[in-house]
Amino acid sequence: MADPRRPRPSEAQVRDAVRRIVEATVRAAPPAPAAPPSPAPVGARAPDIVARPAIAIGADHGGFALKEAIRRGLEEQGYAVRDCGTTSDAPVDYPDFAHAVARLVADGTCGAGIVVDGAGIGSAMAANKVPGVRAAPCYDLSTARNSREHNHANVLTLGARLVGTGLALDIVAEWLATPWGPGRHAARVDKITDIERRYSKPAAGDGSR
Repeated sequence: MADPRRPRPSEAQVRDAVRRIVEATVRAAPPAPAAPPSPAPVGARAPDIVARPAIAIGADHGGFALKEAIRRGLEEQGYAVRDCGTTSDAPVDYPDFAHAVARLVADGTCGAGIVVDGAGIGSAMAANKVPGVRAAPCYDLSTARNSREHNHANVLTLGARLVGTGLALDIVAEWLATPWGPGRHAARVDKITDIERRYSKPAAGDGSR
């Protein structure tokens, strides 16, 4: 029971006491847990950590359909694709398209190249005439890995008559994912480059003999 002789607190004193109680309660309360991040929309692709290199791609009439499947797959994965043709299955000559792809790789416009013809052999021969290009025909995952790790291939050639679409896409993925090997592999590739330089013709106007 309240003591009638004790003076009642004023309204200002009551408000001040309530304020002190509220402030003490807020300071003592634990911080509210952070809200979880909103989930990414279904089907959203994570941003690339490293920009993907541009890929030059080309084919003759025998490799046109496979080239188109590879191009679509690369674009879906975020690669910038330079399509050097051909644009239909009308007969054309594979050296023209192998050369177009090889030039873009040799001058640094594209980080790698892919050429498709019937067997993958003729395009490799044509592309390898361009200085700085190391084209390799691959027919399975093992040759894809080896051509990159051991031989530093920068152009992949495929034979549309020898590998199906599913295997070809797997070869492309494995080839692009395999880094060039250092150490003894790099030293041997340097020897390939030395041979290329030794037999390269001097540029027009060069006084070298």
